[in-house]
Amino acid sequence: MLRGSCHCGAVKFEFREEPEWLTECNCSACRRYGTIWAHGSPKNVTIEKAPDATFTYIWGDKMIAFHTCKTCGNTTHWSDLDEDYDRMAVNTRLVPFEDVKDIPIRHFDGADTGQFLD
Repeated sequence: MLRGSCHCGAVKFEFREEPEWLTECNCSACRRYGTIWAHGSPKNVTIEKAPDATFTYIWGDKMIAFHTCKTCGNTTHWSDLDEDYDRMAVNTRLVPFEDVKDIPIRHFDGADTGQFLD
């Protein structure tokens, strides 16, 4: 299990899967956020926060919503806007380094090809 939180602690998450790899995406949003994602099913993720603790940013193809803490500004996760799609991701930059240091990081070309670069 991976546990993380934004800097101020207003948003916490538990990711109850063992990711095979983490994803660093080079799309214009992820590159600016500086995120490294663990993708999984929303059924295996718990987000703990007050209802108004985050704001969402929906961009591009309007398929996902990035969630960012209103207090400290950390992007904590993204959720899919299509309820039939069983995917979301948490930002592992907000997880203690010791908990993720041995998980390989794959590089995803979200800026151009939509494919992994490795």
